[in-house]
Amino acid sequence: MDSQNKSFSFENDFAKLDNKYDKNKLNISFNRVAFIFFIFTIVLLIFSLKAFYLTGKKLPNNNIIGSNNEIRSSILDRNNNILAKTILTRNIGINPNLAIDKKKLLLNLKILFPDKNYERIKKKLDGNKFFYFAEELDPENYEKLMMLGDKSLIPENRITRVYPQKNLFSHIIGQIDNDNNGISGIEKSFDKNLKEKREDLKLTVDLNLQYLIREELINFQNIFNTIGSAAILMNSKNGEILSLVSLPDYDINKRNLIDDKNLINRVTKGVYELGSVFKTFTYAAGLNEGYVKPDTEFKELEKKIYCSKFPIGEYDENIPSNLTAEQILIRSGNIGSIRIAQKVGEEKFKRFLNNLGLLNTLDFDIEEIGTPLKIKWGKCRLATSAYGHGITTTPLQLAKGYSILSNGGFNVKPTLILDDKNRDIRYERIISQDTSDKVNKALRKVVTTEEGTASFANIKGYEVGGKTGTAQKSIAGGYSKNKINTFASIFPSSDPKYVLIVMLDEPKPNKNYIYEYKDGSGWKIKGTQFNTAGWTTVEVTGKIIQKIGPILATKY
Repeated sequence: MDSQNKSFSFENDFAKLDNKYDKNKLNISFNRVAFIFFIFTIVLLIFSLKAFYLTGKKLPNNNIIGSNNEIRSSILDRNNNILAKTILTRNIGINPNLAIDKKKLLLNLKILFPDKNYERIKKKLDGNKFFYFAEELDPENYEKLMMLGDKSLIPENRITRVYPQKNLFSHIIGQIDNDNNGISGIEKSFDKNLKEKREDLKLTVDLNLQYLIREELINFQNIFNTIGSAAILMNSKNGEILSLVSLPDYDINKRNLIDDKNLINRVTKGVYELGSVFKTFTYAAGLNEGYVKPDTEFKELEKKIYCSKFPIGEYDENIPSNLTAEQILIRSGNIGSIRIAQKVGEEKFKRFLNNLGLLNTLDFDIEEIGTPLKIKWGKCRLATSAYGHGITTTPLQLAKGYSILSNGGFNVKPTLILDDKNRDIRYERIISQDTSDKVNKALRKVVTTEEGTASFANIKGYEVGGKTGTAQKSIAGGYSKNKINTFASIFPSSDPKYVLIVMLDEPKPNKNYIYEYKDGSGWKIKGTQFNTAGWTTVEVTGKIIQKIGPILATKY
């Protein structure tokens, strides 16, 4: 029994030893595999890091990429012309590290795209960083590049925002950044709507009207050598803006940083002293408050008065000393306008201007909006404001004010967004119908009578009325010799439907320009030494109405 037990014990111990040996063998095999896998992983990581280093940046791929992969809705004009649209574009980049023969590649690229800067491209090709060679390629050129078969050419599909009209609506549409966020204009104000809605955003503007008005402004920018100009055409009944142009403008496709102050939106953001166009508001205030009638006489008007130590005179020394209230507006009298404002009084006059929306920041569809400078009212400020001196506003607010004066006296909200609901809205009454009718008659006489200051805007068949404004530009400590010339026009004056404001920034006289009366008389004048609105903005306005009048008559 003992020997059997010993034998059994020996065999059992041997089995345990053999089992332990097999486990050790298995562990050794597993450790070898794990070690080999570890070495393989390290090598792969090293090669990956090397490739990334050589490339210099993460390369694009053929997937559709864009700013947050978001597609913005299109922006259209009132006739469904595309002003902004998101499209799929094809780009080609180059990874220099994958180029087999750089000289051959450069030669082939020159053949296909001879107009590019190949000195700069060669420098980039000699480097090791990925760069874009061509963006927004059409299918034909895309295929030509890909047919080269060079592995260094990296294709990319990208979602891109394009603006087919380039400069034409730059101050209205605005821009987006590289992350698909609106940073100015409509693109910013309606950023959320354009991202989330799949409906097109339709504006009130008309592409054809915008083009024609811009062309005339550009033309007269050369004739009168201005540093800038602006125009706004608005439906005075409902506030729809049919055209808004500010020069100089810029191509919004290029997404440049706009830091040049001369590129300001002069219509909405620019705040100016606009001169005698304010005399219409003074006349209207006198009528509406019951202090004057059109035939109210002002006798023995002084040629010069003093406000504190500062003299105020007439721009025209030949202006009569005895004038009616209506004649004061027609002949653009400074002293007569002051006398009307003094009858109205400081508080009522200030309230009247405020009710027209001239003194405070206007609520508008884009954020580029100016705020009139705050003024300290008093006897002198009342006097100067009566003829548009020392008081500021924007051309947009001027358009609103003239709309109210001419449309029967109803408030309007200027807008760039087309909404059928707005067309039938009748806002609160600001002035009486009678006041509006009398103002319209006087503005028509400014254009048609010999004493008026706007004869060049008398376009046959359109019943244009309006008021000129010539103002020196304010500078620190006073005023410069440079001028802002403005003409605020309405038409047809028998039942005004449109307000057109034209402003020229620092115009100069042109002694060689041929002026021609537009009433059918055929009378012409060559050049002038005068640099007032009657000889600059009125002429531009007349040319504009001649161009846009037929469109307005047939479409609206």
